[in-house]
Amino acid sequence: MNVSMKSRLVAEFLGTLWLVLGGCGSAVLAAKVLSTDPTPVNMGIGFVGVSLAFGLTVMTAAYAFGHLSGGHFNPAVTLGLFAAKRVEAGAVAPYIITQVIGGTVGAAILYVIAGGKSGFSASESGFASNGYGAHSPDGYSMMAALVIEIVLTAMFLFVILGSTDDRAPKGFAPIAIGLALTLIHLISIPVTNTSVNPARSTAVAIFQGGWALGQLWLFWVAPIIGAVIAGALYKTLTDEGVAVPEQAEARVEA
Repeated sequence: MNVSMKSRLVAEFLGTLWLVLGGCGSAVLAAKVLSTDPTPVNMGIGFVGVSLAFGLTVMTAAYAFGHLSGGHFNPAVTLGLFAAKRVEAGAVAPYIITQVIGGTVGAAILYVIAGGKSGFSASESGFASNGYGAHSPDGYSMMAALVIEIVLTAMFLFVILGSTDDRAPKGFAPIAIGLALTLIHLISIPVTNTSVNPARSTAVAIFQGGWALGQLWLFWVAPIIGAVIAGALYKTLTDEGVAVPEQAEARVEA
């Protein structure tokens, strides 16, 4: 199916908006919700719930928009797919610009909603921003943040490339991708609050407006490095042209 660039960009805009609104929204609005009982009890979803929310947003967005744009919703993914020769050069810049805009609109919607509660401050709360050192959720260093963002983004790209390969089972890629993003958040929320997506990081950092903007460079550099390495390596592996052994083929067909 031939899809116009306009339609592809609208799909990327909406998908990235949904990713930021749903994922970051779960962290800002639902991670910690105190009951109204005389003794306050946290009824929020916690970081496990936030991890699931990010996975569900990317899975649902991929089913909704993936057939139109490929379902990137992430500048690192776009660059990783370009390194793997899965997207044309002319689409890279328009996709990345659109993703950042879509994510920012999603963050703006979230900002308006969150501001409906007395005492809310995007600056003081952090607004689901990514950080390291003093701004890491559990106090991890800049080096730890670099390593985890590079490695987890690379593995995310491997899952995306493998699950969307022509030889992979059809129709299940969004599930695998969504579960991978859930797992990534379960691992790395304590370290960086989990980025693996420069558009997501940029969108909320704009509204946090302070330290998040100062540390934003890492959440562009590290995910892009990881994604490009994975894309190039996957392309090399698949270009080897190694035949699948007959017994393995039989097990797959069975």
